[in-house]
Amino acid sequence: MGADITPLVIGLLIFISSLFSLKLGLSVAIIEILLGVAAGNLGLTTEEWMIYFANFGGILLTFLAGAEIDTGLMKKKIKESLLIGFFSFLTPFITAFLYTYYYAGWSLTASLIAGTALSETSIAVVYSVLLETNLSKTMVGNMLMSSTFITNMGTAVMLSILFARPTLYTAIFIAVSIVVIFLATNFSHYVFDNPKLKNKVIEPEIKYIFLLLLVFIYFANLGAGHAILPAFVLGLFMSKHFAETLETKVVKNRLRTVAFAIITPIFFIVVGMKVSLSLIMSAIGLFATLLAIKQLSKFLGVYFLAKKYIPKGGMYTTLLLSTGLTFGLIAVIFGLHSGFISELQYSVLTGVLIASAVIPTFIAQKWFMPVHAEDLVEVNGNR
Repeated sequence: MGADITPLVIGLLIFISSLFSLKLGLSVAIIEILLGVAAGNLGLTTEEWMIYFANFGGILLTFLAGAEIDTGLMKKKIKESLLIGFFSFLTPFITAFLYTYYYAGWSLTASLIAGTALSETSIAVVYSVLLETNLSKTMVGNMLMSSTFITNMGTAVMLSILFARPTLYTAIFIAVSIVVIFLATNFSHYVFDNPKLKNKVIEPEIKYIFLLLLVFIYFANLGAGHAILPAFVLGLFMSKHFAETLETKVVKNRLRTVAFAIITPIFFIVVGMKVSLSLIMSAIGLFATLLAIKQLSKFLGVYFLAKKYIPKGGMYTTLLLSTGLTFGLIAVIFGLHSGFISELQYSVLTGVLIASAVIPTFIAQKWFMPVHAEDLVEVNGNR
């Protein structure tokens, strides 16, 4: 397909996804992923600009997810979040590793990649769903995003321990991330509270946030790391800025509008385009087994804790924590580029991640949405 028509097709898919989402009552992220799978297997290929937009979209979503968390509630519920998030990571990591290494006959490194990839929970999917369903500011939503962060911390740490080869640039990336987060946390009010910058059509506040995220991306690439974790932490620490005044709340709403209009849809569509259905069909038994392992192990690791600590949203929490995408894709792409996994293993694992992003989300939204009045009360007492 000619390069000149690709942006037109992507724009059409983004618009159609919105219509289907409204019609079916499903998260637009699910529709965008599925249409991306269809487009990729019908001949549409990713271009360099799409890949960069997609990477930026995933990082922007992660930042926004961090900015939505009520840090006061997170501190009060830190034990619950740690327990749910830790076992959400641990049980699928161990189960997937043991199956692929001892039963499927994968190499040690390939099995470790599989365990790492299938252990994560997608911040991008969880945040998108919570935002679209107006649950991002509820007790359930805050517990979900806090637990998701803990899960992905485990995934990122495991990936780093097992496979990272630290260099001087890695240290520079970590140092720059810490400095940026510190400066942004303590001095962003000079941007947000500056009367010369407020309510301008050129949106200097949004450009400022984009600049911070681009700094993370540049130094992450330099240090062979990834900008997702510092982006989430930055959002978490800047959440107080967005909650202080009406003007900063408006800035966050405008940032979400920009993100969900064009940037994050490209992320989800490109993710779908990475899947080769023909390769998955050639190993359909392995695909189905790994998908079942991810879902069942997540259920065992999360459900009983979620039922105890979030009684009105236990199954909903379990299902959304069973989703996979962002960090899992980072793990499998790393494994492929490093020669640890084959093209077939890459496609199967990617297919499992995408299926886990779609199926549990669909079930959660259709049958397990928290509908009790007390669950829909925002954590600050407002509706």
